Amino acid sequence: MTEEAINPPDGQAARTGEALREHEVRTALLDLLAEVGTVTATEAAARLGYSSGLCSFHLRQLARHGYIEEAPHRGGRARPWRLKRHAPAADGPRAQEQFGDLARGLEDESWQRWLTQREEAPSAWRRDEAFSAVAYLTPEEMGRVADVVRRALAPYRDREQRPLARPEGARPVALIARLFPLLPHASDGADQGSGSS
Repeated sequence: MTEEAINPPDGQAARTGEALREHEVRTALLDLLAEVGTVTATEAAARLGYSSGLCSFHLRQLARHGYIEEAPHRGGRARPWRLKRHAPAADGPRAQEQFGDLARGLEDESWQRWLTQREEAPSAWRRDEAFSAVAYLTPEEMGRVADVVRRALAPYRDREQRPLARPEGARPVALIARLFPLLPHASDGADQGSGSS
């Protein structure tokens, strides 16, 4: 039995929509904690525009995965959270790598949930637009492709913070793009695409 079965997020009837936005919510919570230091579910909800129940659920999930912890407090019902103290330095390349690992894990978790619960979604939402491709690019071209994708998404980014800007029927959709060079396997020998001799 999963923690979600024991402690489901508020609005169980809307769990399919919430599953689609898990990555968005958790990333927003991590960004907020990095910005302000400590936050309660109620404070996060007020800042991010989500329900306090949804924020509470995802804060607990982040704690369960070891990325945040309860901050010291003087009792009461409010539970402040903070980024977990993994090492003396909480920033720099290692912290970025840890957040990257978390983001990829959350993306994979959300994708698996989508695959298992797709039939529960409204019929108009029972498809996805997953695709992948391999293209031979230079480092500069790879950067330009990433910029094109970011620019294509730019008109929709403000909807995360401005719920009234969302058209009727809009739902959170995971948009995941990973551009990286394909490295040869050790058994393949030297990198034949590097141009070195």
